[in-house]
Amino acid sequence: MHESRGQDDGSAREAAEQPRKAGRWRRYWPPIVIMALAGATIVWLQSTETIQIAATKFLATASCLALAGLLVAFWFIFFSGLPALTRWTLLALGLALAAVFSLTVRVEGVSGDMQPSLAWRWSPKADERLAAALDSSTDRAAAPVDLADGSPADFPQFLGKNRNAVVQHVRLARDWQASPPELVWRRPIGAGWSAFAVAGGYAVTQEQRGGKELVVCYELLSGIPRWSHADPGRYSSTIAGDGPRSTPTVFGGRVYAFGVEGRLSCLDGASGEVIWTRDVLAENGAKNRQWGNSCSPLIVDDLVVVSAGGPGGRSLVAYDRINGELAWSGGDDPASYSSPVLCTLGGVRQILIVNANSLASHDPADGRLLWRFQWQGGSPKVPQPLPLEPDQVFIAAGYGVGCKLLSLENLEGDFRISTVWENRLLKPKFTNVVVRDGFVYGLDDGRSLVCLDLATGQRVWRGGRYGHGQVLLIDDLRLVQTDAGEMVLAEANPE
Repeated sequence: MHESRGQDDGSAREAAEQPRKAGRWRRYWPPIVIMALAGATIVWLQSTETIQIAATKFLATASCLALAGLLVAFWFIFFSGLPALTRWTLLALGLALAAVFSLTVRVEGVSGDMQPSLAWRWSPKADERLAAALDSSTDRAAAPVDLADGSPADFPQFLGKNRNAVVQHVRLARDWQASPPELVWRRPIGAGWSAFAVAGGYAVTQEQRGGKELVVCYELLSGIPRWSHADPGRYSSTIAGDGPRSTPTVFGGRVYAFGVEGRLSCLDGASGEVIWTRDVLAENGAKNRQWGNSCSPLIVDDLVVVSAGGPGGRSLVAYDRINGELAWSGGDDPASYSSPVLCTLGGVRQILIVNANSLASHDPADGRLLWRFQWQGGSPKVPQPLPLEPDQVFIAAGYGVGCKLLSLENLEGDFRISTVWENRLLKPKFTNVVVRDGFVYGLDDGRSLVCLDLATGQRVWRGGRYGHGQVLLIDDLRLVQTDAGEMVLAEANPE
């Protein structure tokens, strides 16, 4: 009888628990479903080929997580059924933690795929710690600097002598296991995105140190700074990063540098003293690019040519390289992030420049527009146009834009531009491509290294994960620097 009563009591308790369990499940299924859907969406975003832009994938993933978090928080506050004191206490704690995070952590910058790097708000930036270090270590009493005494292996401007990312008169060991590169020297330098111009045993670059933008000359074989020139000002952007993004040009013993805010300076290569300077943007009625000026000066005969992006015939401008006087201007297109390049196409010497919405060609003698190819797209265009003599040009851009091979026909000065092929198999975002033996090699929007057949545009192969780095061609080798700083040596062949 007692046993029967116990069984009846147990059955009654189980019966009473069933509605509570069912109610708990009905109450807790929304956050489970939300997180499951978010997880499935993220897996799809990371694996799909429909979205080919790595930054878009990252931003979509972050947005998905944020939306899922907000929906779960909304459920927790209004539908979780927990005691009010518990719900509002946890909400207040979460908001307090978010506030503490916001007050103590800053976004130091983002990668090419928009992934942020974080730092403590009270910690100075690396270039700010270097702000006072250069002057004390510069040896002005040493032998005079001579940038005019160059060699065939010099790399005196952005992407080399022909602005095609080809290194000449240099041989590299092919087997880095047997003959690995050896570190010669290492030293910290300021912030920025400039490359180095190498001439006469010296390397010149632009960098940011605190509130000053500098042009600095280093000894190539020791890394010792020989001179520096500083201008007040600091360009800083969470997304675009800090400091200058142009590369100086060394010519005739002088250094020509174009600052991130539009200051064009001609410096004495022996001392860094200013010879002349011009405010290119202000003089030509131009606004700075959204992510800062990144045009590297081009020397053509006795002129220094830069992209201003001004209206009314002030898109591309040339100054006398000796005295800095304005020589000519031409075009009306707003600037993008490319640099001018000199070439001969259709038997005519010309300057090519990628603008915000076009590829334009100018006469080096007077700046007049020879021809213009409309190239729409609201995204920034960074890579250089790559002229392929005698009559073709390869152009490409990231952000999903893709690449084109153009053909130029010269009909007694009337230029006809046609598209040989175009596709989205190669979308270099910040990278410049190289061409060898009829094949083009480049980094496809941070995803992989790609080889295309230049004649047809067909993809021959793709592989590797190098991020948004840079590529140089040295004989039949590609030297790749990843955006994380790793150096990779790879053959440049379609195999």
